[in-house]
Amino acid sequence: MTFWKLFLEMWYILIAFILLASAINGYKSVEGNRKYGVFAFWFILALLFGLGPVIPDAINGVLVIFLGILSALKLVNITDISEVAQSFKDDSSTKLGNMIFIPSISIAIGAFFFTSILPMFAKGAIGDADLGYIAIGLASLVGVISLKMITKMPVSRVVGDGERLVRTMGSTLILPQLLGALGTIFTAAGLGEVISQVMGSMIPEGSIFFGVVAYCVGMAIFTMIMGNAFAAFTVITVGIGIPFVMSQGGNPVIASALAMTAGFCGTLMTPMAANFNIVPANLLNAKSQNTIIRYQTPFALVMLVSHIFLMYFLAF
Repeated sequence: MTFWKLFLEMWYILIAFILLASAINGYKSVEGNRKYGVFAFWFILALLFGLGPVIPDAINGVLVIFLGILSALKLVNITDISEVAQSFKDDSSTKLGNMIFIPSISIAIGAFFFTSILPMFAKGAIGDADLGYIAIGLASLVGVISLKMITKMPVSRVVGDGERLVRTMGSTLILPQLLGALGTIFTAAGLGEVISQVMGSMIPEGSIFFGVVAYCVGMAIFTMIMGNAFAAFTVITVGIGIPFVMSQGGNPVIASALAMTAGFCGTLMTPMAANFNIVPANLLNAKSQNTIIRYQTPFALVMLVSHIFLMYFLAF
């Protein structure tokens, strides 16, 4: 295993320790027999993140099925998690002000920075698939360091708040990974070809505009169903993007980029994107889990229409 592969694996192991802390604290704080299910869920997830590459694929699959069963039995609900005192929140808000956004901004800037410079140091040793993960890991480290400098909090507090946030998100934490895997399964099963055949009977032959509409709207709708634009991208690009947009002269780079962000418009409008829309509503104690979706939907529709015209005029 190369240095960069080991370096990447280190981040997964760190995540595994956070998940293990979630398992232990969940076992201690949850009352009744449900504590065994809470411990099992987070412990299994810690195993998958920490030891997944050395565990046989069949066993990994069985462990994922167990996660689904535990989640279906509602054993990992958002309960029995200690809340931060309101007085502490108010004092911290007054003291820190807008500086609290610095760690988040540093992660975004850091991810772009490391993605740009790592290829120069690695000299081809990092694959495109791993580059983003390594860059985000390094950027997150920068974010944690800036957070500690701003808040002066001890390292133990970072771990404690991290596992509390993990348990607050519950089983929705693993939804992006599962939906991404589902997109791969759909593609391997030939769903893209089926969609292509269906759309071929609906889109007028040679119509670039209707091909663009189908590509953008298809990405948004399939993302709403899947809850993840990355899962939808491969299926819709194979089924609609290639035969009805790119084969008619559309720039594949521009069309693909806009298709992905068109899918993100769908992310704003679906409860399936639970980690973006439902979990924040729970954290904000909103009256309805769909409150955030209702506010986002008008803007998402405007952006989706904008994507159609951007792809039509920029990709051709």
